[in-house]
Amino acid sequence: MNIIRNPKRAQWPELIERPAFEKRALEKGVKSILEDVKRNGDGAIRRYTRLLDQVEINELQVSEKEIENATAKVSSELKSAIKLAKQNIETFHTSQLESMKVVETMEGVSCWRKSVAIERVGLYIPGGSAPLFSTILMLGIPAKLAGCKEVTLCTPPDKNGNINPAILYTAQLVGITSILKIGGAQAVAAMAYGTETISPVDKIFGPGNQYVTKAKQLVQQSGVAIDMPAGPSEVLVVADKSAVPEFVASDLLSQAEHGRDSQVLFLADNEAMIRKTLEAMRSQLEELPRKEIALEALKNSKAILLGTLKDCIELSNVYAPEHLIIASEQPELWMDQVENAGSVFLGNYSCESAGDYASGTNHTLPTNGFARNYSGVSVDSFVKKITFQQLTEKGIRNIGPAIEKMAEAEELFAHKNAVTLRLKALNDD
Repeated sequence: MNIIRNPKRAQWPELIERPAFEKRALEKGVKSILEDVKRNGDGAIRRYTRLLDQVEINELQVSEKEIENATAKVSSELKSAIKLAKQNIETFHTSQLESMKVVETMEGVSCWRKSVAIERVGLYIPGGSAPLFSTILMLGIPAKLAGCKEVTLCTPPDKNGNINPAILYTAQLVGITSILKIGGAQAVAAMAYGTETISPVDKIFGPGNQYVTKAKQLVQQSGVAIDMPAGPSEVLVVADKSAVPEFVASDLLSQAEHGRDSQVLFLADNEAMIRKTLEAMRSQLEELPRKEIALEALKNSKAILLGTLKDCIELSNVYAPEHLIIASEQPELWMDQVENAGSVFLGNYSCESAGDYASGTNHTLPTNGFARNYSGVSVDSFVKKITFQQLTEKGIRNIGPAIEKMAEAEELFAHKNAVTLRLKALNDD
């Protein structure tokens, strides 16, 4: 991990650049897959599954029998852990449900807003080297709370054509019944356009590699909504002298093991903390099964020494991390200074893993700097907000003259006439 000492502010943008990859070739390849699936449906899906996942799939839909068999393979300990996480996530997300509130803006003029569930949503769940069954909880639970009628889940099969048992167990636990053995950009295409087996959805959620991410961005251009722009996962840790180096090291490595393109940034206001943390990382790395992946990710990562913790928070706000950890005995002193972050973890015991799995907050978060203008997934992500208004006779009398005057000033006389006719009818009574 590269160490940068006291960089000037003019250097900050360069220091926090995300890793780049070739975009033109990626977009061309993904567009080809999307068009193929749009034209050829299930046939294209099976062809890409054979080519990319190296397995022949006859039935794309997971059967009830497969779900039963998978459930039996999941240990009781893991089932208990998943149920605990489910309960906490449900508790937190239930608190986001809003009741309808009617507001009288003036006498006779009532306005209100109603949350209406998006009818059909699609969830993409990665299933490769790290089958993310936890993401099913993060997406399936708010979808069900919001009241979505159809929830389709796509996840890639293994070399034997099977889905990881924990994925199937978790999917049935949260009430998802339409599960497809499809991965990659072709899964996004299937959910966006529909095939003989899959009904098209209105909005697509979930993380994935650069092909899945690019596919989501492209189908958005044809009218299918997505949860948010996304890129490789990332964490930024801010630490002062009260941080625990071993804890910080474990947080940095837990992010680095996500993938080779993950990014890790470590900011501290004293060099001793950086040195001790890097020593702890070297020691902990040797015990990790995904050591090689973590090492690749750390090539894109930096440890930055700054003069004060205030500087660290300011640099964090410029970077806008997906995950921000403030490793300190008094993190609340800095909480109000945080302006850009997907999810924040306060104090020495608030590890990122808690939010990734079971604390209750959602782990589907904006990356690649989009925390400046996007929020993480919530119940709101699965609903539309429809506004209503109702005017009484008294209301149109009160507000009508102002509308007439404004419409006339904009030279939209049909708008004005819609009010004038009503006022005249009332005056004629």
